[in-house]
Amino acid sequence: MKILVCISHVPDTTTKVKFIDDYKKLDVTGVQWVINPWDELSLTRALELKDDAANDILSVTVAHVGTAASEPTIRKALAIGADDAIRINGEAGDAYFVAAQIAAAVKEGGYDLIFCGIESSDYNGSNVGGMLAEFLDIPSVSSVSCVKIENGQVQVTREIDGGKEVIAVQTPMVAIVQKGIAKEPRIAAMRGIMMARTKPLKVVEPGSVASLTGLMEFEMPKPRAACKFVDPENPGQLIELLQNEAKII
Repeated sequence: MKILVCISHVPDTTTKVKFIDDYKKLDVTGVQWVINPWDELSLTRALELKDDAANDILSVTVAHVGTAASEPTIRKALAIGADDAIRINGEAGDAYFVAAQIAAAVKEGGYDLIFCGIESSDYNGSNVGGMLAEFLDIPSVSSVSCVKIENGQVQVTREIDGGKEVIAVQTPMVAIVQKGIAKEPRIAAMRGIMMARTKPLKVVEPGSVASLTGLMEFEMPKPRAACKFVDPENPGQLIELLQNEAKII
């Protein structure tokens, strides 16, 4: 069995966001780039499955759509434990573009289990996993919080209203994973960092697929209003503020 993990190259969640060109572009000056948190947990779970000899996992591959600037992030995934990587050499457009490019690059790879994080921490679109499954014409399961392999069959647990659902799925399939897929992201050891330098990173030129949507501009959230403090001996003022300003009672 072969596993593919799709990863995104995103700003660290502690990054102070700034925009340039009249709020049409992200200012990347000084930005620390990382693996998308949901994808990092996906990779961790894939490696946990490979570590169990009973699962007979041959390899774990990571795939990413991006320019050469994203290669340090890909190398980090290799240092964590992925066996090899595929980079589709293009600017990541919308979800349709990303899913189409990954599908074209991996359709002949013979991957049995494909992990996609439920969303990226920058755009939060939650579309790539489902679109990728459609392009590959294979089943997908969303909201996956656990993946197991028992007797060669993939079992996934997904979150539903009021509980959980356990499903046996035929492979190949796409698992769109969320929080819970792994307890903590795996940290790269020094040996892994050294080995990552020589692991295969295949660069594929993008196909002729156009994005269906385009970015017009970004908008910063409005600043929060100043806090108002109410004298505990004056409950009437509190009630008046809740009624007329907050409008919650």
